[in-house]
Amino acid sequence: MASGTPVHMLDGYKVLDFTRAVAGPTASLMLAEMGAEVIKVEPAPDGDPTRGVPVMKDGRSGYFVQHNRGKKSICVDVRQPEGLAMIKDLLPQIDVLVENFSPGVMARLGLDYETVKAINPANHNVLDLGVRAERTALARAGVRYFGRRLCGYRVDGR
Repeated sequence: MASGTPVHMLDGYKVLDFTRAVAGPTASLMLAEMGAEVIKVEPAPDGDPTRGVPVMKDGRSGYFVQHNRGKKSICVDVRQPEGLAMIKDLLPQIDVLVENFSPGVMARLGLDYETVKAINPANHNVLDLGVRAERTALARAGVRYFGRRLCGYRVDGR
């Protein structure tokens, strides 16, 4: 990068990643692969629960690495005042905040859209609704069985 020209499409962008499970981490992984600096926020004290998902190799979860490679990680308890303050101190440097919690979780953490926008008006919040995009279903978590029901599949396997 001696010429100062970006090498990747998202070079220079910073992403704060609050995602969990599959869809959200995969979306933020794609941002990292396009050059963005992605900072994954993991819950303290143990980090993302998928760090312990088999198959393990050399003490590392293949599942976790597959969905989080190329990202930086911080382990923060956002429910504590010190942890929330740490995240709020990061927000002015962040271009995009990505999360895939159920509706209301970010507000309960003190990081609702209005709060984030007040700290950094240029920030873009991305909400991964998964299968929750149907307006009447927004209060439900976007999990496999719910997705199957929306698609007409029977959950009981019959």
